[in-house]
Amino acid sequence: MDSVIPEKRWSMVKLSEVHKAASYYLTQPAVRLLARTSITPNAITWLGFLLAVGAAAFIITGHLFAAGLVVLVAGFFDILDGALARHKNQATHFGAVLDSTLDRLSEAVVLLGILVLYARDQSIAPILLVGVVLLGSLLVSYVRARAEALGLECQVGIFTRAERVIVLALGLLLSQIAYALVIALAIIALFSFITVGQRLLYVWRQTKTN
Repeated sequence: MDSVIPEKRWSMVKLSEVHKAASYYLTQPAVRLLARTSITPNAITWLGFLLAVGAAAFIITGHLFAAGLVVLVAGFFDILDGALARHKNQATHFGAVLDSTLDRLSEAVVLLGILVLYARDQSIAPILLVGVVLLGSLLVSYVRARAEALGLECQVGIFTRAERVIVLALGLLLSQIAYALVIALAIIALFSFITVGQRLLYVWRQTKTN
């Protein structure tokens, strides 16, 4: 039994390494370009948040396809700020906290936009689903933050922010298809809570070996 646990840990950590490698190759061209300018990583962070606010505005006004495109761009900026900070050696504790805070706000703003959209139609089930998605996404981030505050590693899980952004953007882009956005929200809700369980289990295993 003991030989199985390290293998499971390795597979979850390997997924985290895949995320890092993908982020690196996606951001490097833009990072090299931005590194020649005076644009700071924190400015990129704020720009990503403003794009999320714009996406929410598109959703509220019923322009869901445009909102999906903006969500994807905002998601790119979400990984670009950290990559730029590391490239320019400008990574700071405040920048990390600002990035995490605005990431949570960005996600909440977009989901609140969807909430307004469904509230206008008085669609009770989708409204509740949005609430579950918001709770699940916050818990995914909270478990990691709480674990790392205790000195434990917690960069695991099959459905992190990147996956949530992609699925939500696809739901918005395909919103002309019946229930596409609802299906996307349901997928995010389900796998967010699975990820919460994965992270709790991973943290528990670390505490058992310490």
